[in-house]
Amino acid sequence: MDFTLSAEQQAFMDSARAFAEDVLAPNAARWDAEAIFPKDALAAAGELGFMGMYTPEAAGGLGMGRLDASLIVEELARGCTTTTAFLTIHNMATSMIGKYCREAVIEAWCPELVAGTKLASYCLTEPGAGSDAASLRTRAERDGDDYVINGAKVFISGAGDTDVLVVMLRTGDAGPKGITAVLVPADAPGISYGKKEEKMGWNAQPTRMVSFDNVRVPVENRLGEEGQGFSIAMEGLDGGRINIATCSVGTAQQALNEAAAYVQERQQFGNAIAEFQATQFKLADMLTELVAARQMIRLAASKLDAGDPQATTYCAMAKRFATDAGFSVCNDALQLFGGYGYIREYPLERYVRDVRVHQILEGTNEIMRVIVARRLLMEGALEVIR
Repeated sequence: MDFTLSAEQQAFMDSARAFAEDVLAPNAARWDAEAIFPKDALAAAGELGFMGMYTPEAAGGLGMGRLDASLIVEELARGCTTTTAFLTIHNMATSMIGKYCREAVIEAWCPELVAGTKLASYCLTEPGAGSDAASLRTRAERDGDDYVINGAKVFISGAGDTDVLVVMLRTGDAGPKGITAVLVPADAPGISYGKKEEKMGWNAQPTRMVSFDNVRVPVENRLGEEGQGFSIAMEGLDGGRINIATCSVGTAQQALNEAAAYVQERQQFGNAIAEFQATQFKLADMLTELVAARQMIRLAASKLDAGDPQATTYCAMAKRFATDAGFSVCNDALQLFGGYGYIREYPLERYVRDVRVHQILEGTNEIMRVIVARRLLMEGALEVIR
């Protein structure tokens, strides 16, 4: 068991850190304040391969494993949480297209998606189907060589500003076996977008409802086979949970770095507040939680890369623990800054706002507990989940 990063992994991290420092961090506050969706920055990330990290090489991507991709995502998140989070969603949708679509569809879409010159959104959640994704109702009816789509999706990242949608649709009976994934051009006739949601955080990416009114797309745009959509979605969510957990850890690492520097400069009662034991204990706990969260993520990612049968459980545990820990560390860092942490001149309040949603999306942390609890109560589970 070797926890040392390879030279190639370190090179990827160094490249991502440089991009975060040069492109993301200097602009993150403005993007947040002005609700700017930084397409130019995403295209620049594409030039480095970061928009197709685990898209298959045959489709033009880097074909990375989830562990290697996680190393990159953590460094990017230190520069801008929101932009990095969208980048991971785009990566998920693009990898699904590259893995499951027909060759003609891959050739039509993947080159520009991998380059970051076109962007993808992932459409799963519905007004009545959040945590219970298998109950989704947006329907695709077969009409000759086309599907005709009717329904709505909500909380869709990038919606209204992206070029293609990967949509989970009901083509069969109720339940998970009746769900099919279909690629839908974002400007297809019959698609309309709701207002841009006003959110607590994640302001550097738009979030909208997407409505489908007799939207017609070729059956050739299907990902995989009819009825395979739910398994594709769950596969995506395993990786998505690693991604969003990693975004939390990257942001929390940056918050800790800034807090550790600040407490050594801030003077109270004639001493730097770093000299007070209460401050030291707080920093020690923050670092301990952060390192533990990072190792859980990397363990889960390695399980997913290896095709371990318990990978879904490890991903759920990592997502629950790391997003809770990441929020706690960011919140504690804000507290160490005192009143300065609460004003927008400093980035701490933005870190707290941005990471809070990570405990909700990709399956709420309550759902993560459900997944873990159901598995651990199965006979023999505690002998293999360690």
